Amino acid sequence: MSVLPDSMVGWIVIAVLLFWFVGAYNRLVRLRAAVLQAYATLDAALRKQLDFVQASITAALPDKDASSHSSAVAPLQAATNQLATLLGATRLHPLDPGGMAALATALQVLITAWQRQHPDAVTVFEADGTLSRPAPLLPAGAGAASGALEPMAWPEPSAAAEIARGQFNLAVGQYNAAIVQFPALLVAWMVRLRPAAPLL
Repeated sequence: MSVLPDSMVGWIVIAVLLFWFVGAYNRLVRLRAAVLQAYATLDAALRKQLDFVQASITAALPDKDASSHSSAVAPLQAATNQLATLLGATRLHPLDPGGMAALATALQVLITAWQRQHPDAVTVFEADGTLSRPAPLLPAGAGAASGALEPMAWPEPSAAAEIARGQFNLAVGQYNAAIVQFPALLVAWMVRLRPAAPLL
């Protein structure tokens, strides 16, 4: 029975460690890519909602001029602008926990502004901010005299946005769990993979 020389054993150990490192790295990279892909889907759904809100604001302006904001629509317009700005910033760094926290806050501000602008549509909001059930609509022009927007249901993309948010949060959870597991956390530390944050 032949015994492998020590140098051969050393090379075998190095080869095994190298294959393990590459496999662990590839898994972490796949999980990170899944988070980025899920965020892209979420970003698209949120942009559709922003387009809907902006269209409702434009329609409510007396002279149809989007640059002349009435006091009634100014808070909703400000919330829309804020969310659009943060979406743009988060799009560049979707794994940044600070950016995701700011985006979550901006989304809640927009939801609150929408609820205030459409008090009769508050019932369409779920506890988690979902706005997918139909809301009663006022007769055309009924809210024009007061300067308020007519109650409207949140657009159909809301269902897609909630699904996308759930998928994004799931992908973030799987990625975060993987980079703290031993021994994969050594790989994550070596290649500087940082935890991501869900959109709450």
